[in-house]
Amino acid sequence: MTSLTFYTNPMSRGQIARWALEETGAEYEQVLLDYGTTMKGEEYLAINPMGKVPAIKHGDKVVTEAAAVCAYLADAFPEAGLAPTEDERADYYRWMFFAAGPLENGVMMHSIGWDPTEEQERMVGYGNYERTIDVLEGALTGRDYVCGDRFTMADVYLGSQVDWGVEFGTIPKRDTFEAYVERLRARDAYKRAKKIDNALIAEQQAQAKPEPAA
Repeated sequence: MTSLTFYTNPMSRGQIARWALEETGAEYEQVLLDYGTTMKGEEYLAINPMGKVPAIKHGDKVVTEAAAVCAYLADAFPEAGLAPTEDERADYYRWMFFAAGPLENGVMMHSIGWDPTEEQERMVGYGNYERTIDVLEGALTGRDYVCGDRFTMADVYLGSQVDWGVEFGTIPKRDTFEAYVERLRARDAYKRAKKIDNALIAEQQAQAKPEPAA
């Protein structure tokens, strides 16, 4: 069996890759990294020079960027049935990379308080936040998952962004989004991944809490 190592921090986009790994059922070793220390250390920068997580090392191959990790894992573990069929391929790639491009950029820019002017909309890949959210809603309307009736790895990536956005208010709580998130949260792999990361977050917070004065 080819070894698989997962580099992450539980309070990061590593949660997306964790869910993807749990969906595949693959065995993996995790390496937890701290912001500003081990994540920027020489050992990890040899894996990902960006000093960002998540990343995976599968044998001697390294994959970074959450969308790429998801797509790679779906192909590397075909027995999990997460890669698209021929009929699903167009929707799968279209909406996975819509989430990696327009959706992520539009939501992040809007959440930090920057929205393009009408002139600037021509230069940014998402145009504007409102249009991006409306297009996302249209993509999910009338279907259970990105590719229709069947869950695929595209739902891990796009779904993670919708899940996070609805929870923290960066994506509006429209009926279509909330119903989609409810379906995702019911998945066993989602629950396993969240349980692991939530426990790690609680452990980090406990370690960071100052000792009470004597």
